[in-house]
Amino acid sequence: MPKLQRTSWPRLLIAFAFWTLIGLAFAGQLYLSKAKVGEPVPWSFAVSRALSDWYVFALLSIPALGLARRFSLGDKQWSLNLITHLAASALFSIGWMALRALVEVGLTRGGAAAVTFLAAFNRALVTTFFYNLLIYWVIISVGYAFDYYRKFNERELRAAELEKRLTEARLQALQMQLNPHFLFNTLHAISSLMHIDVEAADRMLARLSDLLRHALESTDTQEVPLREELDFLARYAEIEQTRFGDRLKIEMKIAPDTLDALVPNLVLQPLLENAVRHGIEPHARAGRIEISARREGNSLRLEVRDNGGGLEGKVVEGIGLANTRARLKQLYGARQSFVLANGADSGVVVSVILPFHTPEP
Repeated sequence: MPKLQRTSWPRLLIAFAFWTLIGLAFAGQLYLSKAKVGEPVPWSFAVSRALSDWYVFALLSIPALGLARRFSLGDKQWSLNLITHLAASALFSIGWMALRALVEVGLTRGGAAAVTFLAAFNRALVTTFFYNLLIYWVIISVGYAFDYYRKFNERELRAAELEKRLTEARLQALQMQLNPHFLFNTLHAISSLMHIDVEAADRMLARLSDLLRHALESTDTQEVPLREELDFLARYAEIEQTRFGDRLKIEMKIAPDTLDALVPNLVLQPLLENAVRHGIEPHARAGRIEISARREGNSLRLEVRDNGGGLEGKVVEGIGLANTRARLKQLYGARQSFVLANGADSGVVVSVILPFHTPEP
């Protein structure tokens, strides 16, 4: 069991109030029971006697709880600890009777009903010895219950912290896969343009430099405002539009009330890349990609829609889509949705639904 921790003043006040309430409850019982049998006593008498009883219990509860922490019944040596507690409970009872006898002597001193220490102790021995044993076991049981609750909370906190660290480690691993994937694909796009339009390739290299600077600066950031994500996406879209020219048109339909919503960093880039690669690149005709964001209650819906040939047969997700799906699951669990499906007329629609939340002020 852990060592006895320093008790704060609020805890002391709470403990004092707890024992006082018990004492007042027993004072009321004593007052009413005496009146019921025709032997009424003053309320001050009932309160002084009851509070004296329970304040002594409160005082002795301190070493009792210390013993409960030191000699736990959940340890391997529980049998020896049980014997220790049996002996301690007897000492607890005797100690209570001795202290209570001293209090009784003080309360009756100088009065007509003054009692001696020995008389008060003997009366307490006859009437309260076994009752005091029961109080001891109740006190240490409550102590064990609170200690178990504290340990349970500590385990929950440690488990939550470990889960958080594990999630962050997984997300960082996914980002480490995603960033090189994005870089290699962009460099491939530039290399394919190098022999066709050198000036356009040079512009793409400049945009790539901006994108890489942004990606490196936000490596440790799991979520960013949607407006920041769209700014990054616009730079990437400029690279793709430089590559495809009139063959590619990208349109954004972003609801203004979604711009401050937090989204996973680089969540839209692999979706746009997938639409370009599978919806636009395989066809000679002009292609169109629509990127939209809107709020639906407590959720944010992001969609990337193309007018390509659509899905055929079994869909095999590449690194970009697979990592995006995994990152969403790690960040939001069951509160997210990632769906890849054919559009109503043509092409493919990638829908991402995640909890709508904004940065804390």
